[in-house]
Amino acid sequence: MNLKRHLLPLLFITALAICLLAGCGKNDTAKTSVIQKQGGKPLTKVTLNEVAHSIFYAPMYAAIENGYFEQEGIDLELVTGFGADKVMAAVLSGEADIGFMGPETTVYTYNEGASDAVVNFAQLTQRAGNFIVAREKTDAFQLSDLKGAEVLGGRAGGMPEMVFEYVLKKNGIKPSDVRIDQSIDFGSTAAAFSGGKGSYTVEFEPSATALEQAGEGFVVSSVGVESGYVPYTAFSAKKSYLDKNKDLIQSFTNALQKGMDYTVSHSSEEIAKTIQPQFSETDLDTLTAITERYHAQDTWKDDLVFSKESFELLLQILEDADVITKKPAYDTLVTTEFAEKAK
Repeated sequence: MNLKRHLLPLLFITALAICLLAGCGKNDTAKTSVIQKQGGKPLTKVTLNEVAHSIFYAPMYAAIENGYFEQEGIDLELVTGFGADKVMAAVLSGEADIGFMGPETTVYTYNEGASDAVVNFAQLTQRAGNFIVAREKTDAFQLSDLKGAEVLGGRAGGMPEMVFEYVLKKNGIKPSDVRIDQSIDFGSTAAAFSGGKGSYTVEFEPSATALEQAGEGFVVSSVGVESGYVPYTAFSAKKSYLDKNKDLIQSFTNALQKGMDYTVSHSSEEIAKTIQPQFSETDLDTLTAITERYHAQDTWKDDLVFSKESFELLLQILEDADVITKKPAYDTLVTTEFAEKAK
């Protein structure tokens, strides 16, 4: 076992310890004060902390821009945490009501003894959202080309890096045969690649397209296509919060499902126009091209149900990456109660 990898979830232990000292669990009941009124209906404020702000999460932004949360009686405050560990810390402390991140984080936190488990209640994406970007343009790329090459893989212990290694293993390549740099956070890998580091980098959008537009890199493969279906991102909250706010969580999930329905039933151009206010720095043509790239690879689920099969695959990926030795039960960290009703 790689002891370095095994110790990676310690960052989550640190976040948990800080959170416990700060008094986690004090804010489990939804804010019942009237924030505003929409057609005479009082809205309840919900703070959602997202791991990153990415076109990869288009259904959520469609729900926001189309007013689906307001229709469900929710005044949504969206905060970007810039890292799953930071999102989890916000959820544990009560700073955020709901977290949106890779579900591996809920496994780490539970395994390290969280008394109030953070439970996944809705899955948004079913494929990895990142792409392998090369310095040279080629139509003949094969994953075997990565052997011996330096690849900027993203933070060790995070889903981008672990799913990338999962893809390598699926194709008979040992991760040790690739010089994977795990020292750079995935939000900084594009800048490092632009600065000359690495022969390949694994990038989310819009970074992958930005590198192409600048002539500094070329997308040669989709990690999402290569990996197949994996539970990449999900919405989660403390069990105590879910238990005390069932109606609110159902309303939140209903709004998400409406956003999902809109996304899977509209063209990439229509989706791009809808979510453009969330990405004002990106022109519509680029936004449309990125949306189409995600649409074409079947990134988004038709529903929000986090299946047992998907959860078990997640645990297998974590175990293969040597970051867990204990596998929590599906029913402990996943509930389909709200997603099933929202279908």
